[in-house]
Amino acid sequence: MAGSTTLDRGEWRTTLDQITHEHQGELVTIEVLDPSAGHQYEAERLPFSSLAYDPRDDTVIGAVGGRPPRYPVVLRHMVPHPTEVDIATEDVPEAAVRVVAPDGTATLITFYPEESGTRG
Repeated sequence: MAGSTTLDRGEWRTTLDQITHEHQGELVTIEVLDPSAGHQYEAERLPFSSLAYDPRDDTVIGAVGGRPPRYPVVLRHMVPHPTEVDIATEDVPEAAVRVVAPDGTATLITFYPEESGTRG
């Protein structure tokens, strides 16, 4: 991902916890970029819930929803055994995180500030 920082595995948990704290109240889009199946949206501009790394299960978990009454259910997207986590840091209109799975599939999580007029 251009203009990004690739995190060391030891930084994943604290950095993703910090991102969760910093982006509360924003909307998020989760896209899966699969080399064989193509580009697919898992969630499109839904309320952000959390982004975390579970070292015991070696899984990155992105969650949306959980805000009643419109989005009462939390939906989770999991990337087991990720090989890379990148954070967009420069020259990007929205903050983004990319998580790469062992098969090369990338999950792109993009944040949109609530005041951007994108609330659905």
